[in-house]
Amino acid sequence: AVIGRAGTMAAAMVGAAGGGDFSDLREIKKQLLSVAERSRERGLQHSGKWAAELAFALEPLPLSELPPPSVLTEEDARDLDAYTLAKSYFDLKEYDRAAYFLQGCKSQKAYFLYMYSRYLSGEKKKDDETVDSLGPLEKGQVKNEALRELRVELSKKHKAQELDGFGLYLYGVVLRKLDLVKEAIDVFVEAAHALPLHWGAWLELCNLITDKEMLKFLSLPDTWMKEFFLAHIYTELQLIEEALQKYQSLIDAGFSKSTYIISQIAVAYHNIRDIDKALSIFNELRKQDPYRIENMDTFSNLLYVRSMKPELSYLAHNLCEIDKYRVETCCVIGNYYSLRSQHEKAALYFQRALKLNPRYLGAWTLMGHEYMEMKNTSAAIQAYRHAIEVNKRDYRAWYGLGQTYEILKMPFYCLYYYRRAHQLRPNDSRMLVALGECYEKLNQLVEAKKCYWRAYAVGDVEKMALVKLAKLHEQLNESEQAAQCYIKYIQDIYSCGEVVEHLEVSTAFRYLAQYYFKCKLWDEASACAQKCCAFNDTREEGKALLRQILQLRNQGEASSTDVPAPFFLPASLSASNTPTRRVSPLNLSSVTP
Repeated sequence: AVIGRAGTMAAAMVGAAGGGDFSDLREIKKQLLSVAERSRERGLQHSGKWAAELAFALEPLPLSELPPPSVLTEEDARDLDAYTLAKSYFDLKEYDRAAYFLQGCKSQKAYFLYMYSRYLSGEKKKDDETVDSLGPLEKGQVKNEALRELRVELSKKHKAQELDGFGLYLYGVVLRKLDLVKEAIDVFVEAAHALPLHWGAWLELCNLITDKEMLKFLSLPDTWMKEFFLAHIYTELQLIEEALQKYQSLIDAGFSKSTYIISQIAVAYHNIRDIDKALSIFNELRKQDPYRIENMDTFSNLLYVRSMKPELSYLAHNLCEIDKYRVETCCVIGNYYSLRSQHEKAALYFQRALKLNPRYLGAWTLMGHEYMEMKNTSAAIQAYRHAIEVNKRDYRAWYGLGQTYEILKMPFYCLYYYRRAHQLRPNDSRMLVALGECYEKLNQLVEAKKCYWRAYAVGDVEKMALVKLAKLHEQLNESEQAAQCYIKYIQDIYSCGEVVEHLEVSTAFRYLAQYYFKCKLWDEASACAQKCCAFNDTREEGKALLRQILQLRNQGEASSTDVPAPFFLPASLSASNTPTRRVSPLNLSSVTP
């Protein structure tokens, strides 16, 4: 299977899928087909689509084993005419009209459609008003007027235990929209117990759980659907290794053809910034499902990071042909313009995306980035704040806020936002380097040193932590440690195989040449000074130092033995010869500004 290559994790045994028993795939396929039909009857298109996509990944069933059509009750038969008429209006997005003809219906299916029509009617009016009355960044004061009435009616039914799994799901959505998060979580858990096959309830639960601790206290139904839920929530909570193990076990269980799982694995690799792997999986996904639009904005982010202009241009044109008024398409086009440094045009497309869906997280964050590029910090701050309102787990928005306040020279604010970003991504060196810079500005040098060390320890993406650490040691006159950091930095740069165009390489050689010169280690000093001559900004200093060394050597001053100098820079720049100190990881959340 495609993901045999995609998942690097050792294939976890199917038995390890916890409560999920995947031994009878035919039964699972029947359940999926049945719930896809039931979701569609109630107008829950996304849950229906999810179940249908998953069912499609399994082997087809013979005629004798297909699920029977749902049995009609006496109430269903009585409401059938009103339901059929209303459902046709509902499909045409005439929600008020649908609700009008469903008044007084008693059957579960018709009652759900009645309440859901009223809910969607309120949402549609709210969105229309938001688009009409507000600029792209003004805070929306528009509310869905129907929510309070719906809550009153649904809570009566809930107390009387008259709501089925779908009804409980709708009640949960209403509570969430009214910001009653705790009650909403309880109702969604109840909905998952009442109808474990309905993906919508699980997904809503994912959006409300903010950390692993909350997850522990939930009593979830022990069903195979729980495995999909856990894989999804682990991805959301940035517990990527656990997520990849879950997805690998689902593939081994028989879902190897599922485009949903393939896309989730690609997103997981995107989240841990394994860009090459994520790109290859997305390319594979595009071959399997060429007209897919979901997740393509994530794919475009990867192409953007890699500066792959032709590929990003092709993707933008391709999605435009498929559907140019989809949120993802607008984000891809926005990324394309951003890569071409046309930031006004990019911001325009992210605004268009938000007009189509004001709760679309990616567009808020990307729009914040564009305003940053245009030096419009107040607009950037508003955009990032919107992103955090939509999803408090979006580390990019927290990090973006930190950057904007850095531009505004407000280091205490920066510290708060960078720390939030670091809590969400404890192993991301960029957050740690940013935190270190903040502490440096606040003159808390010990904390800054800890941050830079930790950034180096977790694997420094931008290869800047060691240089910053060395400069700190320089400031504090700790020349031995500074030299050690510079040596390690040079080894890291050269061990990449490519010497990156790094300004700081010359700085490192200059410092080491002077350090060895002070230690009277002429060979090492002249080796470093020669390296300095290769860089424009240090050429003259390098030549001057070489002349000095030559002069001293000619005077017959031998290499001094009384200065301890444990650090050497081998000519091969091999990483093995240099002693370096290992520092244990830190808990930065305890550090207060």
